[in-house]
Amino acid sequence: MNVYTLLVEVGRTKDDGLPDGSTGAALMCYASGKDQAEAVRETVAILKQAGLSPLDVTGYGTLQDRLDDGHEISDEEKELMTRALDENSVIVAQMQPFFEGCQGASDEE
Repeated sequence: MNVYTLLVEVGRTKDDGLPDGSTGAALMCYASGKDQAEAVRETVAILKQAGLSPLDVTGYGTLQDRLDDGHEISDEEKELMTRALDENSVIVAQMQPFFEGCQGASDEE
């Protein structure tokens, strides 16, 4: 069993709990699974049960894959990955809502 880092983009649904005015969100998740495909399936199923609408999933592999790719992994991230493995679960570590016209950087030029 491994833990995989997944970035899940979700759209809006009724009573999804996302902030008013948002058009969706990106969720950083750590999910356990025998392979990344299983981790993706489990994550999507859990997010749907939570009333969210998964649109796209990007997988970044295991902790070792990310380290091999040169990613810097904080101790907090490692702790969440360990928790996902210990609990055989999906941990939503971060949520970034999307808003119409917001590009994440200053619009001033």
